[in-house]
Amino acid sequence: MAQAQAPALLVIAHGSRDPRHAETVHALTRRVRSLRPGLRVETAFLDFDGPSVGQVLTSLYLSGVRDVVALPLLLTRAFHAKSDVPAVLAESSDRLPGLSVRVADVLGPSPLLLEALERRLTEAGLTPADRSTTAVVLASAGSTDPEAIAVIAETAREWRRTGWCAVRPAFASAALPRTEDAVRALRAEGFARVAVAPYVIAPGRLPDRIAAGAEAAGADVLAGVLGAAPELARLLLLRYDGAAAAAPARLAALTA
Repeated sequence: MAQAQAPALLVIAHGSRDPRHAETVHALTRRVRSLRPGLRVETAFLDFDGPSVGQVLTSLYLSGVRDVVALPLLLTRAFHAKSDVPAVLAESSDRLPGLSVRVADVLGPSPLLLEALERRLTEAGLTPADRSTTAVVLASAGSTDPEAIAVIAETAREWRRTGWCAVRPAFASAALPRTEDAVRALRAEGFARVAVAPYVIAPGRLPDRIAAGAEAAGADVLAGVLGAAPELARLLLLRYDGAAAAAPARLAALTA
């Protein structure tokens, strides 16, 4: 008996007017393909960039694919994960008879994300010996969703337990404190070295705002965005495998 073909992986990114965003997302999906040769991996965007989710699902459908795992390239379950992604997937599912779409969990929280953050701080010049004398600002894009804000705060607490002398959350929009305020608060508390770690996947307007805040407040270290970190690629496959092993569900009921 022939082995059933694995579901295709559709990575759904937010999109941005900044061309660096799409370039980074594509670099990440290329890394995912290199880790899982033979897996069909496609990329779509919710806004600004193309192709759209509907366009990619139509292309997959016309090529004979009937089983897809859709993976939101999001760090928290905020508005895009709870509303936008299920809506665009439901529209395509209604339009393409026989298409089965399972939605993977968002990426965070995960120990692999902490490992990716550590990698970026190391690349920015910090060493393991600096952990006990360095305070870190975990700078995310921000959200109006209380659940998402709570997840960022818990991520900061978890990361603090790995040995950094302090880890505080900050937000580029929608919530407080801003990156610069968090850096200044840590300085006022007496921390001599402060690093800013952007908790964002790809460059764009909000990551630029994080970088500007770090510079304005005189942060000693600014790490890069998570980007195509190998830990992130492994996490995408972990989320894919979890969804692929689950029974299909009605898209209207999904909020992952």
